[in-house]
Amino acid sequence: MLPAAASLKKQGANKGATTAFLISTPESGVDSIAITYALLDPIMTVVRPVAAFVSAVSAGFLENFLTFTKDQDNVKAAHNCPVDNCCDGSECPPEEHKNHHTFSEKIVAGMRFAVVDIWGDIVIWFFIGLLLAGVITAMIPDDFMSGLLGGGFVSMLVMLVFGIPLYICATASTPIAAALILKGVSPGAALVFLLVGPATNVTSLSVLYGILGRKSVFRYLVVLSGVAVIFGLGVDLIYKLLNISPAAIIGEAAELVPFPVKLAATFLLILLSIKPFWDFMKKLGRGDKSDTTYYCDFPSLGPKGRKDGGNII
Repeated sequence: MLPAAASLKKQGANKGATTAFLISTPESGVDSIAITYALLDPIMTVVRPVAAFVSAVSAGFLENFLTFTKDQDNVKAAHNCPVDNCCDGSECPPEEHKNHHTFSEKIVAGMRFAVVDIWGDIVIWFFIGLLLAGVITAMIPDDFMSGLLGGGFVSMLVMLVFGIPLYICATASTPIAAALILKGVSPGAALVFLLVGPATNVTSLSVLYGILGRKSVFRYLVVLSGVAVIFGLGVDLIYKLLNISPAAIIGEAAELVPFPVKLAATFLLILLSIKPFWDFMKKLGRGDKSDTTYYCDFPSLGPKGRKDGGNII
């Protein structure tokens, strides 16, 4: 996410757009919404992306209002082939460009992206989140969590202090939030954790300092924290008005799926996870450093860098 944000900033996106991208992207992805529905409940599934949208738009508007300048670069949209980057789309008419691949080839490319790229990116974090959720469930007493984070403004502040510096992605944070709710944490406090955990951590904030500047990072944190607390208090109120116990409905969505289908999906998920796990372990064993070159197909100023039109960031 950070390399993509840096790329957007370098290619003409203003600070408001970059800020909104950083806040909304972790929470509004298909993977995040699907895991929230599977592990939490429909209320949290709806509220989580809505809260992310409101916080992203609020932070973006505030940033543009305070720092917007008219000296924006003229950005030329890139038209690279989304299937395999076979061309940059600049030397062929749109009618020809969109027919470079058959419908079946596009379906295969989309499935490959979902199964290989997306799942490969989140699988390690997902299982780390499950492991931490198991540790919380087994080791932490119920009375301790319910007494400290059972609801109210103080619970939200405690979760902010806990979630802001923590390095965790949206996928891994979901099972942890489910375990916290089962231990007596209010759903509002869990929502605060879901919102601020993936969007902030010590490492990303240091990078954002270089991309956006000190004042912008401060506004980023203030708006995100404020919206997260407001939505957290609102979620607790919703559960109270509806007289719903969040712990009682955690994971109930999974009961809609027949057991044989869930069993087959579990085995398929394990099979799809073998290669990413193996690649991760090999990289860990070699002690590889993060010498990564990021390629980007966002709107660009020209097809420089790779032959397929991507830009080297």
